[in-house]
Amino acid sequence: MANTTATGPAGGTPDDISAVTARLRSPAYLRVLLVATLIGVPISAAAYYFLQLVRMLDGWTYHDLPRALGFPATPLWWPLPALALGGVFTALAIRYLPGRGGHVPLDGFSTTELPAPITLPGVLVAALASLGAGAVLGPEAPLIALGGGLALCAVRLARRDVSQQALALIAATGSFAAISALLGSPIIGAFLLMEVSTFAGPALGLVLIPGLLASGIGSLVFTGLDALTGLGKVSLTLPAVPPLGRPQLSEFGWALVIGALAAVAGAAIRWLSSRWRTPAEQQPLLLTPMAGLIVAGLAIAYTTTTSRDFADVLFSGQSALGPLLTHGAEYSVPALLLLVACKGLAYSLCLSSFRGGPVFPAMYLGAAGGVALSHLPGLPLVAGAAMGIGAMCVVMLKLPLTSVLLATLLLYSDGVAVMPLVIVAVVVAYVVSARLAPVGRGSR
Repeated sequence: MANTTATGPAGGTPDDISAVTARLRSPAYLRVLLVATLIGVPISAAAYYFLQLVRMLDGWTYHDLPRALGFPATPLWWPLPALALGGVFTALAIRYLPGRGGHVPLDGFSTTELPAPITLPGVLVAALASLGAGAVLGPEAPLIALGGGLALCAVRLARRDVSQQALALIAATGSFAAISALLGSPIIGAFLLMEVSTFAGPALGLVLIPGLLASGIGSLVFTGLDALTGLGKVSLTLPAVPPLGRPQLSEFGWALVIGALAAVAGAAIRWLSSRWRTPAEQQPLLLTPMAGLIVAGLAIAYTTTTSRDFADVLFSGQSALGPLLTHGAEYSVPALLLLVACKGLAYSLCLSSFRGGPVFPAMYLGAAGGVALSHLPGLPLVAGAAMGIGAMCVVMLKLPLTSVLLATLLLYSDGVAVMPLVIVAVVVAYVVSARLAPVGRGSR
């Protein structure tokens, strides 16, 4: 994933700090804060209904449609036509709509280019086709693009004499609003966007303040719409997990092991995805549906072997992460290893063929690997899952702070107890994955 580089130094000279301070005091910056407030509400509402639509498409594709066709239950072979058709519609959006359906998930998150309004229909269609069909991707990358693009549309409709710097700031604010509550906390979404931001040093505060404001407003909008609509939460939430005591020496040893294993597994996923990417980009109408068929075949193989639901392999893993932690002890080690293998292979193909985000599948794979290792002595299930989440996320996202937060804030009080272990696992995974990365390529 090609991480964006900062446009300025990480520190900041006194002149830089003075310039930023002057901007913070300016009437123009106050207007930006007002814009952040005004656009935060509708963009957050749009993001909420986008996520609800994705969830409804999942249910319609894999539950309602089979029963409407007369099947008493979803047939085992059902993922084959579902993902093949999803691949066709995704490929059509990539091939014929402006913007090629948005960023390739393998490239991670990008804030280097302002999202052109003309590309938003392609982003929307490709994301809905991919996620609704069961591709192993999450909704976060399309949300970031759609949020930034909608913010730019609103500003350009209202005014035409807006500087590029102001447009970049407003686009970032729209992205903050769109992803505010998806990851379970507005702080996690804010850190994710901060780590990929093109702003650096003192200038980071210019985007951070309106971004946090939009995130807070967005989180309130999500909460209010949950209560008003009764459609159910679309934010990442985890169930109560067994309490953890103080970290033991053996658990720190496991942090080293989990970090190293995640680096190797993530490198393998990225290598396979990069090999599939070039032909998939050259022939999307052929190879995107073919990737869908392979992903469906992996899900069917997993279900046939383990008698568990093929939804374990398909989809982002957002809604399946909680049940995995709650019932992880009920999975046998061979079933967990097969789950990691099948979902990892499916993830690698979807990263370069479909459109979506890379966060939730990385979290789910890391959790499943940690749960599998928890069957060995000296590693509690929750600690293993948390370290696995952090380590796999940092390998796939290259965002160390976000990875630590993803693995800890969602565990509430247990997150505080397990945070030292997660930090060790994340650092090890980050360093080892950098050593395994091909020489001469970007960090992502």
